[in-house]
Amino acid sequence: MSTWEDRFSPRMAHVRASEIRELLKLLDQPDILSFAGGIPDPALFPLERMQSLYAQVLADAGQQALQYSVSEGLPSLRRWVAERMTRAGAPCDEGNIVITAGSQQALDLLGKLFLGRGDGVLVERPTYMGALGAFNAYEPTYADLGGEVPAGARLAYVVPDFANPTGRTMTRRERDRLLDLAETHDVVVVEDGAYRELRFSGCDEPMVLALDVARSGSIEDVRTVFCGTFSKTLSPALRLGWICGPRAVIEKIVLLKQGADLHASTINQMVAERIVADGHEAHLDRLRAHYRDHASAMQAALARHMPMGVAWTKPEGGMFVWVRLPEGLDGARLLEAALAEERVAFVPGAPFFAVGPELNSLRLSYSLSSPEDIDEGVRRLARVIEARMAYGGNAAQVAAARA
Repeated sequence: MSTWEDRFSPRMAHVRASEIRELLKLLDQPDILSFAGGIPDPALFPLERMQSLYAQVLADAGQQALQYSVSEGLPSLRRWVAERMTRAGAPCDEGNIVITAGSQQALDLLGKLFLGRGDGVLVERPTYMGALGAFNAYEPTYADLGGEVPAGARLAYVVPDFANPTGRTMTRRERDRLLDLAETHDVVVVEDGAYRELRFSGCDEPMVLALDVARSGSIEDVRTVFCGTFSKTLSPALRLGWICGPRAVIEKIVLLKQGADLHASTINQMVAERIVADGHEAHLDRLRAHYRDHASAMQAALARHMPMGVAWTKPEGGMFVWVRLPEGLDGARLLEAALAEERVAFVPGAPFFAVGPELNSLRLSYSLSSPEDIDEGVRRLARVIEARMAYGGNAAQVAAARA
């Protein structure tokens, strides 16, 4: 008799559980200091405004707010997004925008549109594991961006601003080189702008899409598509994001979305449209100030507690710091020890690599923890790392020494 495994599509062999989603379960354990979940601080959600706006939308729009809607997304919300993209250097209108169920669905739809079995995807080292999860179902092959471009490369995926997981921002020169590479090898660039609004220091870099528009003369002639989201600025539960690109791309994405979920939530779109219409910049300023304080606390704690030989990034925005450990230490094994010995959680670095993982790495998120908890958590983590460094990563010797 056949098993269920025998009946699944072969593509399911490429679909794996997200280590981050599993680690999020740890947030329910109050004794754990967690740097694992790269999720917004719920204290920043505009809760009272949302409560009021849902009531207003239901009073004003009534049954329409609870009805099916167009697959492209509400025209008024798409116009707001288009105006924002235009101000950022990519002139467009609502015909260049489709509203998605978060930017994660945007990545899935783009993978479905552009990728087939064996097609090449160029990614950074490391890269956002959620993008790998979205693309894996379409059975591509991966190559490192900046290395040799393989035959059959179709897509280049980047998070240019405050990348998940490293917090790093691409320089203007790197963005120009990316477009040069894309033009030479005829690949589509997917620009993931999930954290772009969260810059808290330094100077803005132009969107890759804006640079592409400047080169080509029109958004209709670019090879870049931009993915944006309201999850990091308003609330993840709204499940609202967008794709901005040439109409030829948007029209195909709309067809795919019709087959996936018909459209994003009508009432959520109506609430989002109203909430960004008034005081949105002030709200973003509050987010930036909050994450700046938390990032500063993380940098100070790392400098204060980490032993020599440990290095980390210094982001100018977003939610993440990337830590490189001395050779011989394994982030996954370190997590087991940190949880057991010090009740500290983080994400090991290996799952963020499409090929050739660097085991001696990990990601820390400062978005949720208070500055006091950040200092205490980093102090505990440093103690675990220092013990492993003293014994060359030998867990048995560490355990014997602690006994």
